[in-house]
Amino acid sequence: MKDSKLFTPVTIGPLTLRNRTIRSAAFESMCPGNAPSKMLFDYHQSVAAGGVGMTTIAYASVTQSGLSFERQLWMRPEIIPGLKEITDAIHAEGAAASIQIGHCGNMSHKSICGVTPISASTGLNIYSPTWVRGMKKEELPEMARAYANAVNLARQAGFDAVEIHAGHGYLISQFLSPYTNKRKDEFGGSLQNRMRFMEMVMEEVMKAAGDDMAVFVKMNMCDGFKGGMEIEESLQVAKKLVELGVHALVLSGGFVSKAPMYVMRGAMPIRTLTHYMNCWWLKLGVKMAGRMMIPTVPFQEAYFLEDALRFRKELPETKLVYVGGLVSRSKIDEVLDDGFDAVQMGRALLNEPAFVNRMQAEESARCSCKHSNYCIGRMYTIEMACHQHLEGEELPRYLQEEIAKLEKQ
Repeated sequence: MKDSKLFTPVTIGPLTLRNRTIRSAAFESMCPGNAPSKMLFDYHQSVAAGGVGMTTIAYASVTQSGLSFERQLWMRPEIIPGLKEITDAIHAEGAAASIQIGHCGNMSHKSICGVTPISASTGLNIYSPTWVRGMKKEELPEMARAYANAVNLARQAGFDAVEIHAGHGYLISQFLSPYTNKRKDEFGGSLQNRMRFMEMVMEEVMKAAGDDMAVFVKMNMCDGFKGGMEIEESLQVAKKLVELGVHALVLSGGFVSKAPMYVMRGAMPIRTLTHYMNCWWLKLGVKMAGRMMIPTVPFQEAYFLEDALRFRKELPETKLVYVGGLVSRSKIDEVLDDGFDAVQMGRALLNEPAFVNRMQAEESARCSCKHSNYCIGRMYTIEMACHQHLEGEELPRYLQEEIAKLEKQ
């Protein structure tokens, strides 16, 4: 077997991982009542036992106003004991534990987040649909402190690292992107101004993280559509994050409210998405306009690699984590040989939680995920799950047909 960096340790900030694999912060939808569940425990324990270097619990909101989903974590003192049980189980398997924290901004509805959704600017979220309120300047420092509070709670829960979500069109990304930031004050206009809220957040986060927690930031290399952030501006964002002391950057892309499949690639399984929806009028609207609202973006393995290599060249001393379309040992080795410090996987480790152990045993290992994105269509209503491994649940024939069709594309 050829030499490989994959199963060598890597140090990121104060944290050393046993190998270079990280379970990405793919939203699990396993937190009814906005609190950890046995399902969340079992899944992350299985990934840790499966050999991963670090597993990331996904998309925990720093405030109630930042919730996108009913089954999403909300960081608050009463959930810390439940999270500590999960991190203890992860550590017992030899892996590190991380949690992604963020705020959804305009991607919510009052019925979920308890208030009129907020964003960089006033406008309309057509996906709920609902009115969105632009944040007042005096509210921004308090929101930045909410991120720091979430970091402190993560430490109490036993996490080794936090991943700040600054991409995919959520709140920090809404300030960064000219598509969503139409402000006329010092937080809008030029890139320097649009970065101010991110800087405010990260200064608070780095103080809270101290010298014992690793800080990752997931950021967009490109928003994925004309009028959004392009790679030249994103490179400047990355350099600013490095100046602020961030330990590693997770290089992603896409905007959930404008170019959702740019993030995940492939097609959204519209029949699956609507099958699980509870709201009749939303189900009808998605059935009628889903293909137009969520256009397909073709999948290819390591689909963000070309853009990520530009960041690797511009930031030679920065720890960079590659994410996006990794399903085989050979491609992961290629990405690491290109100079990336670690790799993240989401769907591959949903499909096969022990994929990392199998890669260690088989140089030609490839997971059996075929990118129908059933797991994503299902995730918006109930827990994320791979259609290949459903227990005690028989899919309707028309969903089976949709999956088969998408897997052939």
